[in-house]
Amino acid sequence: MRTFDLLTPEEALTRLYRALDEAGQLPQSAYPIVQGALNVPVERIATATARNRVLARDILAPTPLPEFRRSTVDGYAVRAASTPGVLRVIGEVRMGELTSLRVRLGDAVIVHTGGNVPEGADAVLMVEHARPIDQTFAGKIQTQVQLAPGDNIILEGEDVKAGEVVIPAGTRLREPEIGGLLSFGILEIPVTRRPRIALIASGDEVVPAYAVTRPGQVRNINTPMLAALIERHGGIPLDFGILPDRLDAFEQAAARAMHEADGVVFMAGSSMSERDFTPEVVNHMGKPGILVHGIAFRPGKPTLFAVCDGKPVFGLPGNPISALVTGMMFVVPTLWRMQGALNPPPPATVEVELTQEVKSPRELEHWFPVRLTGDGRAEPVPSKSNLIFSLSRASALVCAPIGVERLLAGARVQARLLD
Repeated sequence: MRTFDLLTPEEALTRLYRALDEAGQLPQSAYPIVQGALNVPVERIATATARNRVLARDILAPTPLPEFRRSTVDGYAVRAASTPGVLRVIGEVRMGELTSLRVRLGDAVIVHTGGNVPEGADAVLMVEHARPIDQTFAGKIQTQVQLAPGDNIILEGEDVKAGEVVIPAGTRLREPEIGGLLSFGILEIPVTRRPRIALIASGDEVVPAYAVTRPGQVRNINTPMLAALIERHGGIPLDFGILPDRLDAFEQAAARAMHEADGVVFMAGSSMSERDFTPEVVNHMGKPGILVHGIAFRPGKPTLFAVCDGKPVFGLPGNPISALVTGMMFVVPTLWRMQGALNPPPPATVEVELTQEVKSPRELEHWFPVRLTGDGRAEPVPSKSNLIFSLSRASALVCAPIGVERLLAGARVQARLLD
């Protein structure tokens, strides 16, 4: 059995992304935007359902926003030069209506928050800054406040000017972007198609999760775990079932995956035993083939990266924790790059204090689970790569970088939340 030629995680991902870019399979939003469009498959969907989808074309403002001058307060539209002083109330602008009223020096018009500011007015006096002199509708008010032009007014086009790029291609859409698009009446938008990712589990000992196991058998939990992870980050998981430890089974699954999917994830079969067929099969799936086999990373040192005819291919370890953590660290960011996201969701982190010392292999980037105690501290959770509930009991992962042999109790570290 040969030893791995280990790359750092950063070197491994850089090599993968470079090969995908050279194959023309990474959209240009991973780099500078080209003419406001992404070079990936596109589909149109309802704007209201576009949460977490990636915009495929620049969106230009069809109109200014707001489309008319609006008051930011309840009060009186006036000329700033009329304040302080006594003002004559000449009418009211009702919500949802325009008005023919025109404000002159010494005039005041009742306006409401969000309502139209009539012509001639250049400021709005807040209602609490006005004192009625009489109770008639066309009465008078008095104010001691000195206003300046523009006070309490949003100007036409102050938020967005007509023709302006309001959301660039490559934006992962959140609630604010959806609201902004709908404010223009844009009901459908072009987004990048969700990548289809083939999930291929293997092992003569592996059986479906619903099976009644015999001694020596284990249930397949990697596929549903990775499927949930992929779906959460914009991909469409394709369950290719469980392969027996036979070369022909791997070859058939690989051929089908290259036909049906945009990317492939093998779970197990990427190590160096005589039953691990993934490396041999991947190198025949397309060019350039395997780019990385072995990463200075724990858990998941035997992880494999490849590009086969423009499609990313991963060989992840079969142990559940290793499969899930390497999926989080490597498959997820690749998914967002495949979608062209300029703003993929950043991992949520919190600074904590370790309650115990943790030893780490000096040559590996070591991620270990911790449980957050709620008082700014983190307890390391004893873990082995095939014990999934050790990760279930954790709330975050902490990294001991390459070159660090131990993190001492009391060390301040960044914890990456498992959520």
